[in-house]
Amino acid sequence: MNLLSALVLLPLAGALTLRLVPAAAARRVSAATMLAVLLLATLALLLYDPAGPRFQLAERQPWLPGLGVHWSLAVDGLSVLFLPASALLFLGALVAGWQQGGDAPRLYHGLLLALQSATLGIFCAVDLIVFFVFWEASLIPVYFLLARWGVVADAGRAAARYVLIMLAGGLPLLLAFVVLGVDAGFELTTLLAQPAARETQRLVWLLMLLGFGLKVPLVPLHTWLPQFALAAPGALTAVLLGLKVGVYGLVRFAVPLAPAAAQEWHWLLAGLGTLTLVYGAVGVLAHSNLRVGLAYASICHVGLAVLGLATLSAQGVQGSVSLLLSFTVASGGAMLLLEFLRQRTGSTDIHALGGAAGSMPLLATGVLVCGLAGVGMPGTSSFPAEFLLILAILDRYTGAGMAALFGLAIAAGAFLALYRRAFFGPATRSTVSDAEDLRPREWAVLVVLIALIVGIGVYPAPWLEIVRPAAEAWAAALPR
Repeated sequence: MNLLSALVLLPLAGALTLRLVPAAAARRVSAATMLAVLLLATLALLLYDPAGPRFQLAERQPWLPGLGVHWSLAVDGLSVLFLPASALLFLGALVAGWQQGGDAPRLYHGLLLALQSATLGIFCAVDLIVFFVFWEASLIPVYFLLARWGVVADAGRAAARYVLIMLAGGLPLLLAFVVLGVDAGFELTTLLAQPAARETQRLVWLLMLLGFGLKVPLVPLHTWLPQFALAAPGALTAVLLGLKVGVYGLVRFAVPLAPAAAQEWHWLLAGLGTLTLVYGAVGVLAHSNLRVGLAYASICHVGLAVLGLATLSAQGVQGSVSLLLSFTVASGGAMLLLEFLRQRTGSTDIHALGGAAGSMPLLATGVLVCGLAGVGMPGTSSFPAEFLLILAILDRYTGAGMAALFGLAIAAGAFLALYRRAFFGPATRSTVSDAEDLRPREWAVLVVLIALIVGIGVYPAPWLEIVRPAAEAWAAALPR
């Protein structure tokens, strides 16, 4: 079995293995599987050569030969870093849900491993139908994790709403893939070399913008995210907010497979990105729950990534992909730490907190560092990406660039206001004043998060140089 197949299928094998072990061993088996996945993901990164061919570690086997579908996996500079980033985030999610399984630990950890398998498949697949299978398969574990282990009374309704919305978004995606592949096949590399007719590209572009836009989420397709962030268990929220597969879909498929349409309608993508950015920033101001506030902050910053993508430049896509990677440690890490907070106090609403830094200084420090990374503080992992994006946006869309700066400033101020009210001041509730600070395994999550956030922020060159050649190849293929 080749490396990428082993990487994608190992979590699924681990999930199936859980049926054969005692319930008490489920966490250990899950942890061992995720550590093995991290090792394979790190190996894939080490084997990848940024100066080599664009797609590497490629493997291709007939899967549905009668339909021209192949089990085709590969990575390039736009996707390879997501493999170790995803593996680390899922390990953090495992720690955040260490006691989550309740009376069904094998089911809980099996679903988490199945979700990891589908997520890694999304980043590795270079056959449109295989990608779509992984895309839709990810909904199954998400539904059961949210419905069974959600933290609000109507979690089942939130789970059903999320899955129905995502299934609706899958229909235009499938139609776009079929339209593209009916004559030329479903291989990404083949389709990149043989662009479709302009009219076909227009149809495909709009379909994929709708399908991926629901997952990004772009405003006005964002309504599922705040409810999801409030209802889902913290581990699941961290994964969904930390891994922006919707934007990845726009980068990997929507723009490259419909380059003429993307060039013609770049203004539409820029407008949606700007609207999403500003709306998300204002949304942070309107909510008192830290989880919901960070969900709106992620909407704001994903709008920045989409706006950078709309420049159709190498610098713009390099910044967008780098920002998505930073989300895994900034947004994902913040949600993990907020889950630790919720487990101790029963709430993440600022009205139920206040003074939390007094009893939980380590947790408060971690939330602050992740939050500052999320708003692009210099010296943190998001700053290099946001700097690249702002330069690219101001060069192409001066007005939108100024609006982006304004929105980012609002989001930063709103986060600091939420943080101050939640963690400073007197602790008036016993659930806060008597709360325990981070445990040793949670300490490990905090140390890794801070090391990555500060390390990448101080020395971003290795990260950026992996993405740069693929970003340049991506931009060079677009018509001018």
